[in-house]
Amino acid sequence: MKRKRVGIVLFPDAEVLDFCGPFEVFSVTRLNEELRREDPSPFEVVLVAEKAGPVLTTGGMKVIPDHTLDDCPPLDILVVPGGWGTRAQRTNPRLVGWIGERAKQVETLTSVCTGSLLLGQAGLLDGRRATTHWRALDLMRELFPAVKVEDKLHVVEEGNVLTSAGISAGIDMALRVVAREHGETVARNTARNMEYRYPDDNTRRV
Repeated sequence: MKRKRVGIVLFPDAEVLDFCGPFEVFSVTRLNEELRREDPSPFEVVLVAEKAGPVLTTGGMKVIPDHTLDDCPPLDILVVPGGWGTRAQRTNPRLVGWIGERAKQVETLTSVCTGSLLLGQAGLLDGRRATTHWRALDLMRELFPAVKVEDKLHVVEEGNVLTSAGISAGIDMALRVVAREHGETVARNTARNMEYRYPDDNTRRV
């Protein structure tokens, strides 16, 4: 089995559940529930940051990335989390440029929460439907008038681009990616293993 490589971007003040939620989903996915302890996930998850060394995320959690932007291997799926740190990163041409370049190479491009503002800054959402944290919906409209901002959906799928509402919505987004790659049964089993309610209803919850 060729594993799909998922790259999750890290930056200072990234929201913890934004990246840990998808990390958990992709790392605990199994194609055969009876061999859950023996088989690996069909996804290989790596953390990518601008520089080597610990990244200080929201709440003071220090996270050590697997790769830097310079040595990151090819990716199949890219996850861009949000959080307060996106405000500074929107004006970071190196990170925004890297996201723009990698977006051309991956099969699936995703964001959680205000990570969609980084996708927007890279010009990746123009002409598409997208969403973000409910507190940032108006900001998204203001910054990116070419984006059709969705207020009522928890996860927005537009071709190979998935954006999600805030924080915990990244878990639902990742489960949708699992379903796209390996079918709904595998996605439901993944949610069940996490003791997480499978997102049958895609209505925004706040």
